[in-house]
Amino acid sequence: MMPCWYDGPLAAFDTETTGIDVERDRIVSAALVVQETPRSAPRVTRWLINPGVAIPEAATAVHGLTADHLALHGRWPAPVLEEIARALAAQSVAGRPLVVMNAPFDLTLVERELRRHRASSLDAYLGGHPLRVLDPRVLDKHLDRYRKGRRTLTDLCAQYEVELTDAHEAAADALAALRVVRALGHRFAERLEGLHPAELHSRQAIWHAAQARGLEAWFARSGNPETVDPHWPVRPALPAAA
Repeated sequence: MMPCWYDGPLAAFDTETTGIDVERDRIVSAALVVQETPRSAPRVTRWLINPGVAIPEAATAVHGLTADHLALHGRWPAPVLEEIARALAAQSVAGRPLVVMNAPFDLTLVERELRRHRASSLDAYLGGHPLRVLDPRVLDKHLDRYRKGRRTLTDLCAQYEVELTDAHEAAADALAALRVVRALGHRFAERLEGLHPAELHSRQAIWHAAQARGLEAWFARSGNPETVDPHWPVRPALPAAA
């Protein structure tokens, strides 16, 4: 009998950045973690990028990467983005679901960086092999929607009893997100085991849009007119300024 997807091969991807604006900020480190079964050793690929822009102190305070360190040890963005896009595409070709915590942030950043440095897009590298993304934030919010509290990766690790060491290091965060998805799969097995990752991908797009509308309504009730982008897992490009 074939194992359920949450006990089978999974990959996970994470980035560390210069900030939280997907349109303007840059990737400074990234990691891809591949694990064939819950008990097998994960295979980790790490990338370090010298983005060629200033690294805000607030960003360094989160991930510990300074401009000096990146200038010394980082590589230029263009070849690294090529490697990242090819590595993500390889997961799609292999049919391996890709765990990305808060996917619209990391995957949109990759998309913008590919346009910036390679005049290309993630779809161009995927070549018709669609990503099957598993976003623990969207899954948890849908499956346990009435639970109070925040849903950061640290919060989800506590909720699903996953150890998170060296938080805000890309490989550590990616591996923790992968383990959260495995644990989440087991906790909600009755609701998830009949769903193929491709179907789950489609459903998460719907769930995320509904979650975004709910959050926007909550903001409005609080007197905050903030909008929440409903797109998942990649936000569409902003129209070019006239």
